Amino acid sequence: MSVILAGVNHKTAPIELRERLAIAAGQMEHVTRTLLNVPDVQEAMVLSTCNRVEFLTFQPNGAADLAAFAAAYFAIDPQEVAPHVYVYRAEDAVRHLFRVAASLDSLVVGEPQILGQVKEAWTISRSAGGVNNHLDPLLQRAFMVARKVRAQTSIGVSSVSIASVAVDLARKIFGDLAGKTVLLTGAGKMGELAAKSLMHQGATRILFCNRTQARAEALAERFRCAHGAGAGAQMAVSQAVAWDALHRHATEADIVVTCTGAGEPIFTPAHARTYAARRKHRPIFFIDIAVPRDVDPDVNRIEGIFVYNIDDLQAVAAGNLAGREKEAQQAEAIIAAEVDRYSRWVRGAHAKESIVSLTQSLEDMRQHEMRRAAPRLASLSTAQRDAVEQMTRALVHKLQHGPIQALKRAAREGDLEALAAIEQMFSYGASPGGTTPLDDEGEND
Repeated sequence: MSVILAGVNHKTAPIELRERLAIAAGQMEHVTRTLLNVPDVQEAMVLSTCNRVEFLTFQPNGAADLAAFAAAYFAIDPQEVAPHVYVYRAEDAVRHLFRVAASLDSLVVGEPQILGQVKEAWTISRSAGGVNNHLDPLLQRAFMVARKVRAQTSIGVSSVSIASVAVDLARKIFGDLAGKTVLLTGAGKMGELAAKSLMHQGATRILFCNRTQARAEALAERFRCAHGAGAGAQMAVSQAVAWDALHRHATEADIVVTCTGAGEPIFTPAHARTYAARRKHRPIFFIDIAVPRDVDPDVNRIEGIFVYNIDDLQAVAAGNLAGREKEAQQAEAIIAAEVDRYSRWVRGAHAKESIVSLTQSLEDMRQHEMRRAAPRLASLSTAQRDAVEQMTRALVHKLQHGPIQALKRAAREGDLEALAAIEQMFSYGASPGGTTPLDDEGEND
């Protein structure tokens, strides 16, 4: 398999590098098309999330340096990128893709969002012409494997997410969220998940703020409906606030959970100093789960202001995984079996192509030799020429039987060297009239 995957993730690269490599949704198709222009890259898909940036490619010759491509595209010194990049080939690439789709490689193992993100990347790649005969079957299999893992294990039962882990961190900081005001910046999927977790953990007042006011109002209304009067005295207050009033409301908040796609800090040290002065020694905690970050790292230097970014969630996420080790092991076993099954399918498909090529090549040779012999056969009767035709067909059939069986055996055993050797031996695709294994020096060795 000429499948090569390269990337960085939360395990190999710090957030300072990941945010420089992060790709906005509007850039995804352009990056994909640019990658497809790299020599030897015939198919490509780009995946960019808060925890990873990966390039999945089909390269017949394996010649493209994906780490160099990333460094060049994002104008980063290759020496900065190279130590953090992982590169997987063939079965290792398939295994990694399956693990990513099944959320086994996520910061929060078992979170369901990653499968949707992989599907979205696949859709964008298809529109860019990046997913065709080789990567499309692989990605379809990855989707199936992810569904199988969730159906046959309990790894996703607790419905965890990066947002819910962020809220767990807030609860650990305060012990109890009752009586606390939370400002939630960003009204996308992550913001919705964070709101659910905040409600569940007993947050008393949640303020929703988004650049598009209508989205903030819709989210606030949704949670008012979800937690109406029946929730009783502990019901949270859900309110949308205007984007231009963001910093005024940040002063009111005990916790700010931020997850926008701004691409640059929206909370700066100057803002934070204002918050600290107005809050009069009451601390404020920022939980920044955006990549690139929404909170300037220097905000953490200001007294009374505490900043946690997505990498700080790893310890909380590790505790979340501890209770699901058995499910994770079961999921890994499913993936190992599916990688083996997919590899056998690829080898079988390759063997079928080779067999078709072999039989066609030998038939072309037979017909070429029959045409060469036609003048010498002209005196034969129709019945005699039919007999010669049948005899040569039978001879070719017997000659190809051994190589075909060898190809099938090599495919079953995964012996790629044997497959290549058999192909080379019989010179598949030799043009009629060209040099064939039987034409060397005019001799039949």
